[in-house]
Amino acid sequence: MILDTLNQASTYHALSPRFAKAFAFLRQLTDQTPVGRHEIDGEDIFAFVQQHSTKPMAERVYESHRKYIDIQYMQRGREVMYWAPLPLLTNVTMPFDAEKDAALYGLIPDGVPVRVTAGQFTIFFPEDGHIPSCAWDAPAEILKCVVKVRV
Repeated sequence: MILDTLNQASTYHALSPRFAKAFAFLRQLTDQTPVGRHEIDGEDIFAFVQQHSTKPMAERVYESHRKYIDIQYMQRGREVMYWAPLPLLTNVTMPFDAEKDAALYGLIPDGVPVRVTAGQFTIFFPEDGHIPSCAWDAPAEILKCVVKVRV
């Protein structure tokens, strides 16, 4: 798991040959970018621009992915994301679904809160369980973009 600002994104280009295109897309993102799916490089890189309200952690679940790395960028607002290494997530609530590229897990007391504000991003790798879109102090409207980067 990585937390950083978009200004530092080039630091991570060496981690994947696809990261440069993913971060280039995020740099051109504006508050007027339409909500929904955006093609970047076919099924290798695509993005979901999302506008919604954060929720209390108790209403969320951990997720993990195998086929894609998540780059979650906060365009406007702030949220708390929780991180946990996969070996700690033993309460599987949805076994891995290859079509959805996701498995879901129940909450654990050892998750690490990651506070993300506008201009920051997180990178979640396949070995990272994570809960996105949790309320910071109270539920609030956010604008974010999740870029899916094929492993």
